[in-house]
Amino acid sequence: MSSTAKQTLAIIDYGMGNLHSVAKAIEHVAPEVRVLVTDQQQVVRDADRVILPGVGAMRDCMAEIRRLGVDDWVREAVAEKPLLGICVGMQALMDHSEENDGVDGIKLLPSVVRRFAGDLKGEQGERLKVPHMGWNEVFKTQDHPLWHGITPGERFYFVHSYYVEAQGNGDMAGRCHYGVELAAAVARDNLFAVQFHPEKSHHAGLKLLKNFTRWQGA
Repeated sequence: MSSTAKQTLAIIDYGMGNLHSVAKAIEHVAPEVRVLVTDQQQVVRDADRVILPGVGAMRDCMAEIRRLGVDDWVREAVAEKPLLGICVGMQALMDHSEENDGVDGIKLLPSVVRRFAGDLKGEQGERLKVPHMGWNEVFKTQDHPLWHGITPGERFYFVHSYYVEAQGNGDMAGRCHYGVELAAAVARDNLFAVQFHPEKSHHAGLKLLKNFTRWQGA
């Protein structure tokens, strides 16, 4: 590719995700990047970077991912280029989820997605609502280019009833506490994924997205 060619970023459209808001956030922080919302494998193959978003039930997300072959697109992409998973898009990368009586993920990472307990308690003993919805602090657990310029303990916006376990998670890149310790971010090689919504997380989230547009991968 010519050094003057415009970098492209493909946001995978499999019918489950905040595609418009993610695309607009990327266009805002990196106007030099061509953002393509796509359901076409070749567009994903040709892109310089890929985002896998996701909202809703894990069973529905994985059903569409498998029906369209997006699981294969993701495996192929992450072997060659930076890939960012967001929310259920992060959970889908894991081995298995407890949601919907058990759903297998794409299995790029070995962690299990757990359900928040019904008797979840905060640090003062107060009962915590599920889903975990709102702003919470995130602390990086490994250095990574996507954390560049982001202060430890910065607050990001979460909406989820299930979480990627933190205990024994060698891929955890950021942690958060909501009754339990959870993986707010994971990273391995060309893959980085977050449980929170960076496109809804104001300055810190936009900074992370800008960092992703500049990250060259492993």
